[in-house]
Amino acid sequence: MTEHNDAVVIEPAAMHRASVIWLHGLGANGHDFEPIVPELRLPDNAGVRFIFPNAPMRPVTINGGMTMRAWYDIKSPDLGQDEDAAAIIDSAGIVNGYIERENNDGIDTENIILAGFSQGGAIALYAGLRQTGKLAGILGLSTYLPLPDRLASEARHENRDTPIFMAHGSFDPVIPVILGKNTCALLQQSGYPVEWYTYPMQHAVCPDEIDAIGHWIKDRLG
Repeated sequence: MTEHNDAVVIEPAAMHRASVIWLHGLGANGHDFEPIVPELRLPDNAGVRFIFPNAPMRPVTINGGMTMRAWYDIKSPDLGQDEDAAAIIDSAGIVNGYIERENNDGIDTENIILAGFSQGGAIALYAGLRQTGKLAGILGLSTYLPLPDRLASEARHENRDTPIFMAHGSFDPVIPVILGKNTCALLQQSGYPVEWYTYPMQHAVCPDEIDAIGHWIKDRLG
């Protein structure tokens, strides 16, 4: 594991063949999901580099204006109200920069998965559906799609059939499961292949979910 100013990076044991860019949730940092990597039980020969970027520091209205790592501001308990479009777009640009870095390191976009939890999952979905190169997959955990009304006009055809994995806790008090279900329904109605899972938990991940994610990543990255 190495740490840069902007990301925690876990290099593969074997030759680097694929990458997972995984975005943390509000107030966390790039170390948050670092421990999950060995639990995914990926084979060494998959050659997967894990990149856990740190979100920018910004004030968050719903948390009393406290400055913390956040991909965008949250101004209302109703996550669909008064969305911080400028920061969402800016954070998608940060993700694009990581994809370009991997491309420059010899990894085709089709061998890259975008993943994220909570706010990070929202940016993974937002950025992934707008990619000009086809991704291996998009993973959104305990999350929802921000700015959904813009999807029809901004989505790129390159990722119309990209596999999407969504999972949510049925008792989530932070991002209600109905928001995840609504996103899943919107994406499926728009023709995207979405796998949807619920688990009896709150705003978290659980062992059964991690096991399913590991199998899904193996399928996507061979």
